[in-house]
Amino acid sequence: MNETSHNGSTRPGPVRRRRTALLAGALSLGIAGMVAGEAFLVPATPAMAEAVKVPGDAAQMPSFADVVQAVEPAVVSIRVKSEARPQTSGFDGMPRGGPFEWFREFGPRSDRGPGQGTPGLPNRGQRGFVTGQGSGFFISGDGYVVTNNHVVDGASEVKVTMDDGTEYDAKVIGVDEKTDVALLKVDAERDFPYVTFDDGDIRVGEWVVAVGNPFGLGGSVTAGIISARGRDIGAGPYDDFLQIDAPINKGNSGGPTFNLRGEVVGVNTAIYSPSGGSVGIGFAIPAATVEKIVEDLKDDGSVTRGWLGVQIQGVNADIADSLGLKEAKGALVSEPQADGPAVKAGIKSGDTITAVDGNAIDDPRDLARRIAGYAPDTDVKITVWRDGKQQEITVKLGTLPTDGKRADAATSGSGSDLAQLGLSVAPAASVGLEDNGLAVVEVDPQGPAAERGVQVGDIIVAVGGQPVGKMADVTAGIEAAKGEGRKAVLFQVRSGENTRYIALPIDKA
Repeated sequence: MNETSHNGSTRPGPVRRRRTALLAGALSLGIAGMVAGEAFLVPATPAMAEAVKVPGDAAQMPSFADVVQAVEPAVVSIRVKSEARPQTSGFDGMPRGGPFEWFREFGPRSDRGPGQGTPGLPNRGQRGFVTGQGSGFFISGDGYVVTNNHVVDGASEVKVTMDDGTEYDAKVIGVDEKTDVALLKVDAERDFPYVTFDDGDIRVGEWVVAVGNPFGLGGSVTAGIISARGRDIGAGPYDDFLQIDAPINKGNSGGPTFNLRGEVVGVNTAIYSPSGGSVGIGFAIPAATVEKIVEDLKDDGSVTRGWLGVQIQGVNADIADSLGLKEAKGALVSEPQADGPAVKAGIKSGDTITAVDGNAIDDPRDLARRIAGYAPDTDVKITVWRDGKQQEITVKLGTLPTDGKRADAATSGSGSDLAQLGLSVAPAASVGLEDNGLAVVEVDPQGPAAERGVQVGDIIVAVGGQPVGKMADVTAGIEAAKGEGRKAVLFQVRSGENTRYIALPIDKA
């Protein structure tokens, strides 16, 4: 509709103006669309219409499916019934509540639903008993199963469940508390699928697969790599764990870790867990250790180890210098145990054991493992460093007693010159002690000796390898060390029934 202006001309009405604007806008958008299409839209081509495919030679993550399919039938879930009792430690006395979670945590747990009981306490209907779950694996067709000792510790009933749900009763053939290994046996008229141990040394960085029964869920698989070897986590004298980053959790106890050939490289034992769950740091007993323990358990249900009969401690730089050793390696004999094989062969307090049968010894833990690897009554050549010279002593090993009389590592430390020790001493007899040597009667809590663990009541037995009974003997020992150009002198100190050595630097005089 048109309307007439004041000068008589006509102009489009409001409706027409709006229509014209809309048409113009549409035309404008159409032009913009064409421009955009020409500038930014690439016409479809036959190549773009095809599905995207990764080139066959592109880098691929390894697939674990074939390994898992092969080994899973040999891995079992283990359920135990045992008497209820307070659980305050893992194997070999490791305290609970710290960052290391042992398979006392991983394995046994109450079979309870929500609100049905308290962790660690027997459920109603199971008065005086708790049930727990762990993992294990067949190592032979006739039914031998490996798991952790603490999974079956104190068990009155053990059952294993295979991946197809078949359940069997099992009996405990034997256990080894020191390595946390247990051997079970399932008797049935059938052949069981089984796996074998790796006979080589797995390398750091190799892929591994852990199979087990985490949280009682049944067969579960995780993957990772070997993060480290030879880990000492304070479990006992034979620590030699593999560290893996494959996630393992409660219920994985006793389960196997495989290499990509389907061979068992370790038995899962512990995790480092500040939070109580997996943070990707787990520990497994190496296959070589497990295999040897299992063979011993098959024989008579127990493990026998060689016994040297010494208290030993590490060699630090100060001790090495005071003894004239080139390297801070070996195991220093604090004291041979009475009537033990070492004392009978002539090994003395102050000797440093540097090799066994020609194999160099790095530290006390290394010595303990090597000696334990021999059978009792075996003759071994022990290389010792004594009085600045090396010599060999043949020792017939005994049998490791079960009362704790074994090669234990004592602490080592260092100190300062006599004038700065922060000590007051007196002849032991003068303070009413039926002992030779010098008794420590006062310790400055801020002094160097206190920092190294010397306490009131300790007895200084020898200095520089020479017995002491008066202050002049101590001074003579220090002066002799200085005359030989040493930076430290060795003090032999007895605390109760234990003897240790403390290297006292004399360059601070």
